[in-house]
Amino acid sequence: MGLTGGIGAGKSEVSRLLVEHGAVLIDADRIAREVVAPGTPGLTAVVEAFGPDVLTPDGSLDRPGLGSIVFADPGKLATLNAIVHPLVGTRSRALEDAAADDAVVIHDVPLLTENGLAPLYDLVIVVDTSPETQLDRLVRQRGMTEHDARARMAAQATREQRREIADIVIDNDVPLDTLRKRVAEVWDELTRRAQEPRPSTG
Repeated sequence: MGLTGGIGAGKSEVSRLLVEHGAVLIDADRIAREVVAPGTPGLTAVVEAFGPDVLTPDGSLDRPGLGSIVFADPGKLATLNAIVHPLVGTRSRALEDAAADDAVVIHDVPLLTENGLAPLYDLVIVVDTSPETQLDRLVRQRGMTEHDARARMAAQATREQRREIADIVIDNDVPLDTLRKRVAEVWDELTRRAQEPRPSTG
């Protein structure tokens, strides 16, 4: 199952609550960092593609520096994605295969909508908030300038595009207690689905 939401929507809080209920969380962002950690073939491939200037003095990836290169050039972004995405996919599949047969496995994928990944999942959960709430959280909680926050939001799919691919929507324009109740309802539905017999894949 895929979990997504716009920046500042509170997806991390929802995934934390799902893990409390017993979900196996596969975090695409965390895996994307792991596959380019020092000493990995992923980091070697990134350095071969972009040069040694993308490394910090301690030999790890300078993520902000690389970001400023690739987000200004769609061709370079495509090069980076061609290195990282297959590695993330392989690692995600291995983690899913390692989970128990009756486990509820949630893939936390920030750019699920943007990358057209919805068909890969049995079910897509979208954490939804108003753009006003997103902006407020980014400025107040993450310390972004309003200009930067708006730019990050504009670079992502629209609220309508995310809702179009959603099988389940979790409204996060609500107090935490209300969110907890909604996540508990969603969890009941997910566990029921997980117990249904799966079609065999050839």
